Amino acid sequence: MPQITLPDGSVREFDAPVRGDEIAAAIGKRLAKDALAIRVDDDLRDLGTEITDDARVAIITRDSNEGLELLRHDAAHVMAEAVKELYPETQVTIGPAIENGFYYDFARETPFTPEDLEAIEARMHEIVERDEAIAREVWARDRAVEFFREQGEVYKAEIIASIPEGEDVSLYRQGEFIDLCRGPHLPSTGRLGHAFRLTKLAGAYWRGDSANEMLQRIYGTAWAHEKQLKTYLQQLEEAEKRDHRKLGRQLDLFHFADEAVGSVFWHPRGWSLFQSLIDYMRERQIEAGYHEINTPDVMDRGLWEQSGHWQSYGEHMFVTETADERVWALKPMNCPGHVAVFRHGLKSYRDLPYRTAEFGKVHRYEPSGALHGLLRVRHFTQDDAHIFCTEDQITEETIDVCRLVLSIYRDFGFEDVVIKFADRPDNRIGSDEIWEKSENALRGAIESMGLEYKYNPGEGAFYGPKIEFVLRDAIGRDWQCGTLQVDLNLPARLGATYIGEDGAKHVPVMLHRALFGSLERFTGILIEHYAGALPLWLAPMQVMVTTITSDGDDYALEVASRMRAAGLRVDTDLRNEKINYKVREHSLQKIPAIVAVGNREVEARTVAVRRLGEKGQRVVGLDEAIAALVEEARPPSRREGEAGANAAARKSAAG
Repeated sequence: MPQITLPDGSVREFDAPVRGDEIAAAIGKRLAKDALAIRVDDDLRDLGTEITDDARVAIITRDSNEGLELLRHDAAHVMAEAVKELYPETQVTIGPAIENGFYYDFARETPFTPEDLEAIEARMHEIVERDEAIAREVWARDRAVEFFREQGEVYKAEIIASIPEGEDVSLYRQGEFIDLCRGPHLPSTGRLGHAFRLTKLAGAYWRGDSANEMLQRIYGTAWAHEKQLKTYLQQLEEAEKRDHRKLGRQLDLFHFADEAVGSVFWHPRGWSLFQSLIDYMRERQIEAGYHEINTPDVMDRGLWEQSGHWQSYGEHMFVTETADERVWALKPMNCPGHVAVFRHGLKSYRDLPYRTAEFGKVHRYEPSGALHGLLRVRHFTQDDAHIFCTEDQITEETIDVCRLVLSIYRDFGFEDVVIKFADRPDNRIGSDEIWEKSENALRGAIESMGLEYKYNPGEGAFYGPKIEFVLRDAIGRDWQCGTLQVDLNLPARLGATYIGEDGAKHVPVMLHRALFGSLERFTGILIEHYAGALPLWLAPMQVMVTTITSDGDDYALEVASRMRAAGLRVDTDLRNEKINYKVREHSLQKIPAIVAVGNREVEARTVAVRRLGEKGQRVVGLDEAIAALVEEARPPSRREGEAGANAAARKSAAG
């Protein structure tokens, strides 16, 4: 007589072993209809799993995160079944659920076409309508290997052959299709529903190794309800319009080339935007008590071995050997260099917290298939900072970093920020005792501020737990940008110490902190967030002064000169073209303010100001126009009227 404890704490007793679908039916007809799987204690199981002993059981539905992942997992299997029905010569390999969808890799001599995707998607809908039962079968490993080899599925047979000899394997059958999978799965294909769409084709190496065969990957998206699918597809359409790579070409900001794969060639306007981010962050960091430093790009292998990066990160490092047989690495991270600066010269507890900051260039080898414009590069700049402090100072420093980063994100137009707390990964250095201290201190700081956060288990850095700051952009996409990591391991490994009040040497705590993260990536996010129409304070070119007739040329040059002297980024357009043509051209370049001058403006010493996206214009005195534009060119938190309110808010938050 198993006793089943439900999530609300209620207990149901059954006279005999009971399946998950029977538990759902006992609770209610609606739940029985919506049920996809069950969680038994801490394990996700098929809905038809029989429970013989007392257990905690939760019914998984399509509206839960676990249910959605299950739907996407099954969508991949339904797609594989559709491909095998339409193209029997195709071999299936691996097909997982991923964020927002799923994919499956196929081995096939003939390339898939967009028309093939339409046919596959149509067949998937047919399979859903068939409502085929999905059943788990347990086979002996060797029997499964033989079966898939006989089917011509050499990739699947290779996967199974890698399982230790003597172990059983889990297979799932739906209709005539059978596939290797740990599960769980939906009870039938009909439970998947029709809220899915195949989205694109791509290449992928077998098992992610470029030495292996190239496979064909089909991506798709799947959702719990068709309304969600429609919303997501609209988001994809909008994202396509905002693609920073396309806007980068249109606005002449940057380009990429085979001469330096994964590195950015910045054009003047793009570099202006990039430098604006650095200037802004530099000012905020100086205010917050950071000391800006600079460390070498190339350092000896021994340092990276001592820090642990060589063992944990070596495959991502660019390495070279010089004539004297010394091995060097381009730095993938700035941390060891900052420890070296702290370690140079005697430090006392009175010097702590000691905050170092660097706009450090780092180099990481990313597979060419993973590169994606500014969002994933091999050579990038971090707004990296490290705070050396005592254990007693961790909470206060963490609070200061959280306040700083949230204030900075507001300036850039990101009000919706999610905080995630990530603890110890399997691949880590340091004792459990040190990790316990680090995790408790970091979590305690977030909670002391009353900030909500999500738990991200096992996703900490190899040397310490971390907080991640995730931004939501204008079309609802999430971007993980800032991080704060507590590290009680690296300073000890690299010999960093300070003299405590007791006169003895102590190892400092090291807080790793990046707020933009990668400046290249943050630039790409900004471009897409604003669809290229950056606010005036960020825009590479803030004002274009243009003439209506050539009679205004001298005055236009004077206007531009005065605006430039006031600190604005200005250019002039004195071409002999119609003013409407000029306005349209500069609007396409997304210049925030177009200032036109003609005979009337020359005589009255005024300017006609037209703002991007507005049809009309406003004629104002030159001094007034300059003053207004200069004020708008300041970051939002620095503007008059807002600065006082922000200062009051900061004071209130500080208690």
